[in-house]
Amino acid sequence: MEGMMSLKTLILAAGKGTRMKSELPKVLHKVCGVPMVQKIVDTCSKIGSTENILILGHKKEEVLKVLPNIEYVVQEEQLGTGHAVIQAKDKLENFEGTVMILCGDTPLLREETLKKLYDYHKNSKATTTILTSIYENPFGYGRIVKEDGRVVGIVEEKEATDEIKAIKEVNAGVYCFEAKELLSALKRIDNKNEKGEYYLTDVIGINVKDNKKVEAFLLEDNDEILGINSKIELEKANSIMRDRINIAHMENGVIFIDKNNTYIEESVEIGQDTVVYPGVLLQGSTKIGKNCEILGNTRVIDCQIGDEVRIESSVLEDSIVECKVTIGPFAHLRPKSHLKEEVHIGNFVEVKKSVLEKGVKAGHLTYLGDATVGEKTNIGAGTITCNYDGKNKFKTTIGKNAFIGSDTMLVAPITIGENALVGAGSVITKDVPENALAVSRSKQVIKFDWRK
Repeated sequence: MEGMMSLKTLILAAGKGTRMKSELPKVLHKVCGVPMVQKIVDTCSKIGSTENILILGHKKEEVLKVLPNIEYVVQEEQLGTGHAVIQAKDKLENFEGTVMILCGDTPLLREETLKKLYDYHKNSKATTTILTSIYENPFGYGRIVKEDGRVVGIVEEKEATDEIKAIKEVNAGVYCFEAKELLSALKRIDNKNEKGEYYLTDVIGINVKDNKKVEAFLLEDNDEILGINSKIELEKANSIMRDRINIAHMENGVIFIDKNNTYIEESVEIGQDTVVYPGVLLQGSTKIGKNCEILGNTRVIDCQIGDEVRIESSVLEDSIVECKVTIGPFAHLRPKSHLKEEVHIGNFVEVKKSVLEKGVKAGHLTYLGDATVGEKTNIGAGTITCNYDGKNKFKTTIGKNAFIGSDTMLVAPITIGENALVGAGSVITKDVPENALAVSRSKQVIKFDWRK
């Protein structure tokens, strides 16, 4: 991206966020599965920022667990946005380019918006460019004061006269500054205001006084600058982001029965003509193929799913599901499971760290753990691989075309050969050769007229 290499970002993330009523630092609350501050860093990286610098304070250790490799400075006392930026002066002193400053609690900002802001700043040869927006009810926001169409200052709500309060163009809290001019102006700001804080916005007035060019870049979508200060605003941000994600999927050919009741994280990929029903939750690195049906109350986390798969009311974690598999209702695929083509697992079947080869069927009430099951084998209801002796896990291997009768206990380690048949109600503790019948149960006894 031409010219982009002279950009650094500063992300203000030092505040406690008392209105969030949370032990977790505000900027770590998630929007559609991604911590807010992580989302902003990712967006800044996409526009070509050569360095993203966080300004941290409250519970900084927790933020650094989420972003362990990030550049950062510490604001020990929260004395205002201007004071926060001054903490980063050592990282900017020898920098000749543009500094973009953002807040760590505005995760809805789009990559395109920040790119347009940066391009506008560069093309207009401004010293400072402010991202602004129009609000019908601008209460609480700093107002953009202009004379003859030129920005002459930003006035905070608490400092504003009634005349200034009537202005509807507000400061969105995102700026592009030329680094040298920013550092020069920061030396001259003071805290003589209602809050006794050092405002970053005072830099604008200093620029104007010095006859530097200050521009405003108007943002069309107010939602992008929603700052999240409470759980109510967090829910609103989740709702907006979810809508964006689901609309993008529909534009790519996915069918939603009710997009407002479908929860998909941003990292998820879905193929054309897959139908997603209400109550579905898709998370993490999940990839779903074409022409699938994902029915209600299904949760899929970090799974790879092929084409023409049908899943109903089930939970799938960190597993691979190949084409034309059917799952559920009420099945549970635990991590490291691999269901190959045309496998069927039905209600109350749990699979863990197992491979089910093509065409295996386990219709109901079954646990398959640490197992390999050969092609076209049928697993009867109530079958359990007894894979754990209290200390160690053991493996069960079942060959092709085997038939495991209902209510069978397979005590691992054990191997069942190809075409073997295990009688219902058996506890199998020894290997079964191919083509053999294995039955392990007590003889049936009938006592006539017992009830009399």
